[in-house]
Amino acid sequence: MFWIMGGEGIFVGLATLTGWPLFKWWAEQCEHVPWHGFHFYDMIFPLFLFIAGISFPFSMAKRTARNDTRGSIYKHVISRGLILVVLGIIYNNGINFDFAHLRYGSVLGRIGLAWMFAALIFMNTKLNYRIIWFCVILIGYWLLLLLFPAHDLGSSDIFSQEGNLTSYIDRLLMPGRLHRGNHDPEGLLSTLPAIGTALLGMFTGEFLLSEYLNEKPYRKVLYLVLAAIILMITGRIWNIVFPINKNLWTSSFVCFVGGLSLLLFSIFYLIIDVLGYKKWALFFVVIGMNPITIYLTVRIVNFKLASKFFFGGLASIMPETWTPLIEGFGVTTVAWVFLYILYKKKIFLKI
Repeated sequence: MFWIMGGEGIFVGLATLTGWPLFKWWAEQCEHVPWHGFHFYDMIFPLFLFIAGISFPFSMAKRTARNDTRGSIYKHVISRGLILVVLGIIYNNGINFDFAHLRYGSVLGRIGLAWMFAALIFMNTKLNYRIIWFCVILIGYWLLLLLFPAHDLGSSDIFSQEGNLTSYIDRLLMPGRLHRGNHDPEGLLSTLPAIGTALLGMFTGEFLLSEYLNEKPYRKVLYLVLAAIILMITGRIWNIVFPINKNLWTSSFVCFVGGLSLLLFSIFYLIIDVLGYKKWALFFVVIGMNPITIYLTVRIVNFKLASKFFFGGLASIMPETWTPLIEGFGVTTVAWVFLYILYKKKIFLKI
């Protein structure tokens, strides 16, 4: 959420100001790849879903400990998923009643549905069967796209935007408008492998919650890192025959980005939970306590205008090359102060 609320602008500004290759490379990483391939920015969405998955075993254990019925937990899981779908539609379209032309696929909707179905799998299966579900989903999705290409637009490339089964199903079945005309990156069939991303998070949360290696936390971190490396290697190998592609949420994408997400999580888990260095993370805690709030707010509130009010004078007296950096810093600062006020007032949007 740091990157979405303005953090990317800081690094784009640094690239503009300095011209250093490192910052230019990082600025490029703050853009989505057009189709096949991977940039850092492509990880933000699945990382959010991965983290949502991690939290579920803890939430489930807490509800079980206070003797909540399974019916109430089912109700919470399903209602949460559907509320996120509705919020995603509102995020895309505003308050709009032109139902025939709305965009129904959304980031929040995918998080809601993928997390919901993964949670239902988690609640009703043991670990070995969850792993089977994970493998069947990813391999099955690959085989579907491999064996059933789309020919309605005349493309012979089964993984192109025009020729893949996922886009064809979106064109055939999704109501309203598609984000890319003939394809929606948050479409119907591509939600299936996203369930795998949520399951990876739940595997991680279950491992952390277990008593296994609690007396040997460094070994626990080591196992997490090894699992991350295995997933990343699997994703890269799979990429040879099934390209890493966020728009299609390919199985190779699930493995590679899931591994990278797990690796980053392992590093922060080591620093914060194992080594106990926590105070430095307050800046990110303030953001992380209200992720949906800031995600929706940046759609509604013009933080750029507020930034111009507070930092426009500084930008006007500095050389023009400083402007993108000051704007990026300003937007991030204004958004963070907004979240900090909510944090101090203990106002959190939870679903």
